[in-house]
Amino acid sequence: MLVGTAGHIDHGKTTLVKALTGVDADRLPEEKARGITLDLGYAYAPLADGSVLGFIDVPGHEKLIHNMLAGATGIDFVLLVVAADDGPMPQTREHLELLDLLGLTHGAIALTKIDAVSPQRLDAARQEVAALVAGTGLAGSPLFPLSGRTGEGVAALRAHLESAAADLPRRLEAGRFRLAIDRSFSITGVGTVVTGTAHAGSVRVGDSVLVSPPGLKARVRGLHVQDRPAEVGHAGERCALALAGRFEKKDVARGMWIVDPALAMPLSRFHAELRVPAGQKPLAHMQVVHVHLGTEDIPGRVALLDCQEVGAGATALVEILLDRDTPALRGDRFILRDAAAQRTVAGGRVLDIFPPTRHKRAPQRLALLDALRNDDPAVALGLLAGQATAGIDLDHFAVNWNLAQADADALWQRAGLRVMRDGNAALGFAAAAWEALGARLVDALAAEHARAPDMIGVERERLRRMTVPGLPRFAFDALCAELLALGLVAQTRAWLHLPTHGVSVSAADRELFAALRPLLDSAPYNPPRVRDVANATGTPEDSVRQLFKRIARAGELYPVAHDHYYTAAAVAELAAIVRALGEEADGACIASLRDRIFDGGGGGRKVATQILEFFDRIGYTRRVRDDHVLRHDGAMPEWTAP
Repeated sequence: MLVGTAGHIDHGKTTLVKALTGVDADRLPEEKARGITLDLGYAYAPLADGSVLGFIDVPGHEKLIHNMLAGATGIDFVLLVVAADDGPMPQTREHLELLDLLGLTHGAIALTKIDAVSPQRLDAARQEVAALVAGTGLAGSPLFPLSGRTGEGVAALRAHLESAAADLPRRLEAGRFRLAIDRSFSITGVGTVVTGTAHAGSVRVGDSVLVSPPGLKARVRGLHVQDRPAEVGHAGERCALALAGRFEKKDVARGMWIVDPALAMPLSRFHAELRVPAGQKPLAHMQVVHVHLGTEDIPGRVALLDCQEVGAGATALVEILLDRDTPALRGDRFILRDAAAQRTVAGGRVLDIFPPTRHKRAPQRLALLDALRNDDPAVALGLLAGQATAGIDLDHFAVNWNLAQADADALWQRAGLRVMRDGNAALGFAAAAWEALGARLVDALAAEHARAPDMIGVERERLRRMTVPGLPRFAFDALCAELLALGLVAQTRAWLHLPTHGVSVSAADRELFAALRPLLDSAPYNPPRVRDVANATGTPEDSVRQLFKRIARAGELYPVAHDHYYTAAAVAELAAIVRALGEEADGACIASLRDRIFDGGGGGRKVATQILEFFDRIGYTRRVRDDHVLRHDGAMPEWTAP
């Protein structure tokens, strides 16, 4: 269990930690010289069961709230320290307010310096503390009168902490590892060492991790957990990681995170819920704030999503806009302070780290954010499945909730999702949504047949843009494959159409095309253009152009470029060549295609470019830098001549 102190300066927090552990948590020379805590201090106490009780001692000065908040990140148990002679003071109240906004509810109250007060004053101090914590997360917490100087009452508090540690539910270790860095230093012979509280998952010696931001790759070469050497560290434990990597100690600082590489997604905005504490000023739209998240303090702004102003004691859905990137996940707690960092503005919880850029205030979006308040991811997933016509980005959903792969797969199955995968990408569809997409595609084909009955069908990529342009290509291809297998859609070479739809070429067009086609066949990979065909045969240019358009609608010609038509047989041969080039290398490029179809001649670069761009356009290939790579989705048609 991690215990964090809280309270006003000079109320005996550090003295009490030393009485409980034997360790002076003030580690800086200036702290020892001045007798006040300036930064976070750490102490550990072994327990009878072999576990270790960890303490994070925080400064109590009003100007050091940023350090206090960095220490409060990830603690399990609050030890609110109030001096019996002073009673609750300004920082007592401020610390308590911050802890309440962070959602911390497990704790105890230490009423210190009882050796310096009368019994009457001690009773009055008890009443003052009880009134102070009423209505907060620490209401009803046990109070222990004690003296850290003489040791009176310390044993009772120590016994309570040990009992609380035994009863405290162990943090879930599911999900990927993440640790908020609160300290970094260098040790000769060891290298860079970082310390912090593990928020999720586990880490082992030898694991590869990232420092985020700025995305530094590292390997865990050594590990201490709760101040002891260890091979593995778990969520909820204080960990010190010795890191090996191409960086120096100066490159790593408080506010950064050590994360599993899959979680290295620094962000500059997220959607959240927040609450303005009672007695504070209303929170305005686009108000400038300091955002305390993890161990970091970042300037930013607050955009209100469901209201115009958040009054004292009220809650709201908001977008937090950060001045610099930081990692975050759904459920992370944060504190907002005013622009001068002198007053607490609000506290909240992250809901979505992948917010949309548009329609952020739409009723559907606000309903989803409301569902994300529920700690069961199935609630938000169920609502999202009904909203997402183009599928749910399951990778983003899993990262937002920090779901391990096995847990994510089990959730998709429990929700009854149809999962479509393409490499590392995965989309999920509710059964009804998937069926609706199929119906929309069939309806689009019917409408297109009615509009252009002389067209054989619609090219696959054009059909995707007509129906669901936001649907990724791999999911659209899976939908088409299913409809083809069910017989609801048919395919003629590159065109999709309804099974009942067909086109025919008139006898006159067929006769004229038979006379012109030998010109196209004579140079199949670079046939004459419309003007050249017209000049060679004496046929009016516009007549040739209109004829080729009609033949193309029947699926026997392809307009590879403007006024440049290839026969279906030639396109089938070119498609096979592009496939072969892709198998020989990482993809077909202009030079390799030119050399193959023109026998290594120096010309033909422009034609090769047009052919590859045509295959990209209709979805047979996709461009990756200078190469044109086949789409490996198994759904592309086999190119055959009619």
